[in-house]
Amino acid sequence: MEKKESKSRKLIFDQEGLQLLAKRLKELRSEKGVSQQELANRSEISLSQIARIETVKINPTVSTIFKIARTLEVSPSELFDFKLPSSK
Repeated sequence: MEKKESKSRKLIFDQEGLQLLAKRLKELRSEKGVSQQELANRSEISLSQIARIETVKINPTVSTIFKIARTLEVSPSELFDFKLPSSK
């Protein structure tokens, strides 16, 4: 049997985009008067995970974004209400 070449997967971590998402999440939390701890409790997402999203240490899943949007009672598009610069 011939061994097939495996394609390596490239980890995608868009630092700039995640910084904009983190900033927007903080803005929305502030507007709603919700602390990181309160968001964590209400969304059942750990406080450390909320903090890592807001400090751009992790790349949150789409499901996590949906859960945060529901908890803050905003549409996902509101979380992504920022101008994403084009690629260089």
